[in-house]
Amino acid sequence: MIIETMVLGPTSSNCFIVGSEKTKEAMVIDPSAEAQMVVNTATEMGFKITTIVATHSHADHIGAISDIRDITGGAYIKHATWRDPETTMRWAHLAGPSFKMPPPPDRTVDGGDTIEIGDLSFEVIHTPGHCPDGLSLYGHGVVFSGDTLFNMGIGRYDFTDSVYEDLMNSLKEKLMALPDETIVLSGHGPQTTIGYERKHNRFLQSY
Repeated sequence: MIIETMVLGPTSSNCFIVGSEKTKEAMVIDPSAEAQMVVNTATEMGFKITTIVATHSHADHIGAISDIRDITGGAYIKHATWRDPETTMRWAHLAGPSFKMPPPPDRTVDGGDTIEIGDLSFEVIHTPGHCPDGLSLYGHGVVFSGDTLFNMGIGRYDFTDSVYEDLMNSLKEKLMALPDETIVLSGHGPQTTIGYERKHNRFLQSY
């Protein structure tokens, strides 16, 4: 497995290209902007994008999904929870002038489902709280946590459809159940590990 991190858009959102060295297929997670650059980067790495995943539907994580899907034909996947598009559009400026609302997903998933990229397999963990349709992807020693868990931080819970209790349940009952050595790749900021956050993240000290 090869992972390339790209920092995109006005809010410096992390976009991940996750590629199978065996089959040369790739998954793109949370492409917020610069669709052609994301596609070009994957191509330069020797990968074909077959899957596009949104960890949640906030505008600064989805702005380039439509264009990447049009360019590559990759399948767009999101959590099954429906979210009002008008809520997303109110924050579209966070993704910059190239923002486009994604099309309807080609596939919806829920907790316990898997997303496969060639010989790679990732478990879907439903992690609502920051956003109702939040999901994390866990596999091969890595969890892509979206805006649920950050290096020394957690997702915001002051949005109109955020729920603090759901967020803390997602963190404590789901993500903190993963092995300490699990690498955390979040929606913003540097990587960390579950063990480090369990020990040092002040938001989790009561756990």
